Amino acid sequence: MHPRWLNSSVAGIGAASFLDDVGKEISTSLLPSFLTTTLGAPAAALGAIEGVADGMAGAAKLAGGALADDPARRRATAMGGYSATAVLNALIGAAGAVWQVGVLRTGAWLTRGLRTPSRNALLTDVVPREAYGRAYGFERAMDNLGAIAGPLLALGLVAVVGVREAILLSVVPGFLAAAAIFVAIAAAPRLARHERPPLRLRVRPVLQGQLGRLLGAVSAFELGNVAATLLILRATDLLTPGRGHDSAVKVALVLYAGYNLAATVASIPAGHATDRRGGVVVLLAGVLVFLGTFCGFALTGSSVALLAVLFAAAGVGIGLAETAEHAAVATLAPPELRGSAFGALAAVQSFGNLAASAIAGALWTLVSPRAAFLYLACWMLVSATALVSVRRRPGGAERACRA
Repeated sequence: MHPRWLNSSVAGIGAASFLDDVGKEISTSLLPSFLTTTLGAPAAALGAIEGVADGMAGAAKLAGGALADDPARRRATAMGGYSATAVLNALIGAAGAVWQVGVLRTGAWLTRGLRTPSRNALLTDVVPREAYGRAYGFERAMDNLGAIAGPLLALGLVAVVGVREAILLSVVPGFLAAAAIFVAIAAAPRLARHERPPLRLRVRPVLQGQLGRLLGAVSAFELGNVAATLLILRATDLLTPGRGHDSAVKVALVLYAGYNLAATVASIPAGHATDRRGGVVVLLAGVLVFLGTFCGFALTGSSVALLAVLFAAAGVGIGLAETAEHAAVATLAPPELRGSAFGALAAVQSFGNLAASAIAGALWTLVSPRAAFLYLACWMLVSATALVSVRRRPGGAERACRA
């Protein structure tokens, strides 16, 4: 009989992911309006701030892996990271100049990046190995649910108190997230006395053996895992000729909500499937879903029904892929390297997404939207081929993921 996996610590980590994402999405959804309307900044300022913040977050995730290798450090980093992110995100509402927004946004993303490997490694401390998939599926579902609730709450807050005050109030779910992670850590098993390892970034050991081959396949996937904003733009462009721009934007945003809902719903069964079939199989399924979805976005017309299917499929794909990635890395990484492994995974996700969005955006502008999505589909094909190779290799990652 397997131990009960949905314990107080897993529930606390899931609640922290949900509440943190609610706070993050409040500030993120209102940031364009705050910068351009409240502060009078040009649109280019938003792109520059987000680009710098995303780059810093990617580097911080890699560095955060070194902190997360030690169980005691990872607990302290998780608590401090959630608290700092809440404060820095909310203080954007008090900014009176564009440079202040840039500093606060970058600081918030830096602390968010530092704590991410610790949060992911912490889950391996509180559930048995055979339940990793379900634990990460639950955490991903809660995170995606926060991505739905955050913008909706932002709309309500703006109607009642205004944009600046709404951003300031994002500190409430942020602090609740910090409280939830504190409860999760308090409920975790007590740490045995141990000698703290030296604080250093260990990348080379992570890139060797089965784990290294898996991360290679994940890298190919992330180089095609474009930001969902490109899907929204594609839907808007296709729908505008028949509906007008404003109506097209509204429909596209509804489709995006469907994407997040599909990701939320898919994450839980993805976790169960990962525990039964292995992370590589579930990740391969997610990659193949994206392959079909991107081909669909390349070739589709202005049918709302077909676009709804494609958005839902993309949501299912990300629900499968993110859950399987985390569970597979948790299973394959040696305990003393788990933090570094999650740091490497998070950095690959961050920088891969940046590269995917930048190159696809350039192809969209210079060639055509169809070329951009076919380019992304090619990376999915590369990733699928690599995952099949990993699975077929004798003694390969799939066997280890199911051990």
